[in-house]
Amino acid sequence: MKVRRPAVAGYFYPASTEELSKLLRSLFLHGLGPGKLPPAPPAEGLLGIVSPHAGYEYSGPVAAHGYYLASGTSVDTVVVLGPNHHGIGSGVAASESDSWETPLGSVEVDRELASGIVRLSSIVDFDDMAHWKEHSIEVQVPFLQFSMTPGFRIVPISMLMQDELTAIEVGDAIARAAQELGRRVLLVASTDLTHYEPHDEAQRKDGIAIDAMRTMDISELYRVVEGKHISMCGYGAVAAVIAAAKRMGASRVELLKYATSGDTTGDMTAVVGYGSLAIFSN
Repeated sequence: MKVRRPAVAGYFYPASTEELSKLLRSLFLHGLGPGKLPPAPPAEGLLGIVSPHAGYEYSGPVAAHGYYLASGTSVDTVVVLGPNHHGIGSGVAASESDSWETPLGSVEVDRELASGIVRLSSIVDFDDMAHWKEHSIEVQVPFLQFSMTPGFRIVPISMLMQDELTAIEVGDAIARAAQELGRRVLLVASTDLTHYEPHDEAQRKDGIAIDAMRTMDISELYRVVEGKHISMCGYGAVAAVIAAAKRMGASRVELLKYATSGDTTGDMTAVVGYGSLAIFSN
């Protein structure tokens, strides 16, 4: 049994089970959070969410919006895509572990679905080195454990390569593999938005990126991220999720919550932007 141990417990979120559970509860009830605890009423047609991945004290209340909405949806597997910040491992890497461990327990990896994605894509490999130190996917897992009905599995996919063609191929492979196996999946794209710019400028740039995401036009997302110099770290993960969702019948993207680190710390001089969005088929 190969277990992926947590890399950032005690850093991005508490390493204690009790402290982590208490913090997660407070994030859902936070003034910038949804103000309610899961489970939510069923969210008809929900295919995926976009969620931030900073330390919980900064981005957790925003992330809670997506997970509150998703908590009313029963799924077999959650496919979580995030950027590879460390440059370690394969260009696009599925986890070959049997489970991922957090202070809240272990979540089984859906190895069958992961194998299907690898088989259907020429670019996705099995490589746990890409996940070894990476936080962008790990920080989503306790939110899933806290909010979702137990029994779901995960497929973590780390993206060092985030160009448009790669993202579309990865997204297509995810949707095709899920359809072949009859899996009910929730897609999660892990990304922060503008990094270390004044609050007003971050808001302006992030508004442009969010508008592009809401069009579900992947080429437009790349055009504005590159053309407007938006330092969004997981643009490829978002593009891959949009590509998969479109193949699964997505029709709209809704902004659930936007805030910056300045909204939680009070320091507006150099903030990071966080957005929680949902993708629906209706």
